[in-house]
Amino acid sequence: MSGHDASRHDAPSPRPIRSFVRRQGRITRAQQRALDTLWPRYGLATDEALDEVAAFGRHAPLTLEIGFGNGESLLHQARDRPDGNFIGVEVHRPGVGRLLMALDREGIGNVRVYCADAVDVLRRCIGAGSLSTLQIYFPDPWPKKRHHKRRLIQPEFARLAASRLRPGGRWLLATDWPPYAEHMRDVLDACPLLDNLGGEDGFTARPPERLLTRFEARGERKGHRVYDLAFRRRPA
Repeated sequence: MSGHDASRHDAPSPRPIRSFVRRQGRITRAQQRALDTLWPRYGLATDEALDEVAAFGRHAPLTLEIGFGNGESLLHQARDRPDGNFIGVEVHRPGVGRLLMALDREGIGNVRVYCADAVDVLRRCIGAGSLSTLQIYFPDPWPKKRHHKRRLIQPEFARLAASRLRPGGRWLLATDWPPYAEHMRDVLDACPLLDNLGGEDGFTARPPERLLTRFEARGERKGHRVYDLAFRRRPA
């Protein structure tokens, strides 16, 4: 898709429907202190396009994770792949503060963070064809039918997000909610920019870079399935 075509999908809708609710919860003093003192080092502004060299001091394969929670997976990947650049997007401040604390404690310098709506970040900040990998693990499934419109994975979002992948770039997703797994597969299968890398049912094995959480391991012992999906951006 050309840059002009990609921009057609960037126009914000008059009344955007948010895919999240800001359940801030209790933020600890340490997490708030991290937000106050470490944000200038790790935080990114949403009112300007990302300048990768200014943010990281280099160009490198760029991974963006949407909804990183407490940041365990992002921290794990950044630690294991010091040759890559990583960006996390999360709206919940306690999780952001916790990740900032961990980055500072371990001296990890290849992670930057947006505390903002992922749709806004993709539209305003991330350039077309700039991502090597996009990750969305366990997004809110909004299980009630009247809330399905709040699901993040929708056709318009799929086109926007796929346009930010470089040709050959991967989009990795996971959910433990079967109806949402089928919904995500069907939406992304219909996106003309993407090829499904899964098997006959459209799903894949857990990729090695996705950290197995304690919650997931507990569910696996009880026989609960987690559905992984992987898509590749088609050549321009």
